[in-house]
Amino acid sequence: MARQTSHVITNPDRPTAPKTPRPRDPVASGERDAAQNRAASHHYFLLEKFEAGVALRGTEVKSIREGKANLKDAYGLIKDDEAFLLNLHIGPYSHGNISNHDETRTRKLLMHREEVRKLLSKTQIKGHTLIPTRLYFRNGRVKCELALAKGKQDWDKRETEKRREADREARSAINASKHKTGH
Repeated sequence: MARQTSHVITNPDRPTAPKTPRPRDPVASGERDAAQNRAASHHYFLLEKFEAGVALRGTEVKSIREGKANLKDAYGLIKDDEAFLLNLHIGPYSHGNISNHDETRTRKLLMHREEVRKLLSKTQIKGHTLIPTRLYFRNGRVKCELALAKGKQDWDKRETEKRREADREARSAINASKHKTGH
């Protein structure tokens, strides 16, 4: 008597339908920022921007992917020809254990030596500092955008707000006139 087979034989002439891949998280794929410092442009004049890698632990990267990073009180510091990021808050990883990371530890910035020297000379000017403006992923690595910043006074903030309001009113007036004429 013939033995029955349990495997399924497919027809080689008919191709199988490809599986659709699960869409990737926009933060992890680099389409969206992991964290932004929106208050930086309000409190500072952002003069020049630099990109730096951040030396992180595994649970910190996973927390950033979950969106638990906060740049609000963070700032950059250059000491002994090395760049550091202070007060960057990364919340604890949800599936971490007892060896989870410290939330506001000092993290080293990974930059070329020439860039660090350039930043050191620029930050020694009175009133200039390094402020992280955003945290994002590029090719699976966490990057930090640092801005060389100069602090704004109260009247500077008011002037910026007036200019922004005037631009907004001008745009709405133009849109209203286009709407009336039917263009």
